[in-house]
Amino acid sequence: MSTLSLRIPDSLHRTLKIVAEQDGVSINQFVSLAVAEKLSALQTFNLIAEKASKGSQQSFIQAMSMVPAGEVIEGDEIPNGYKR
Repeated sequence: MSTLSLRIPDSLHRTLKIVAEQDGVSINQFVSLAVAEKLSALQTFNLIAEKASKGSQQSFIQAMSMVPAGEVIEGDEIPNGYKR
């Protein structure tokens, strides 16, 4: 485990303390979880971007053409005025 010295404005620290207490965790735990969530979001974005860069619209259309037509589920209709 590593130690991190962090300088934050007093107002942010006060709010952080209140929110951590409301969440029933220490400030340390709260900040650790916040950092973990942010890193996870960034890694997910990067993974999706990497996979997207390897795809092509033509391959997508080809794959979708193999899906059998079925009944449209309510809420999945093509919106009125949609342009291709």
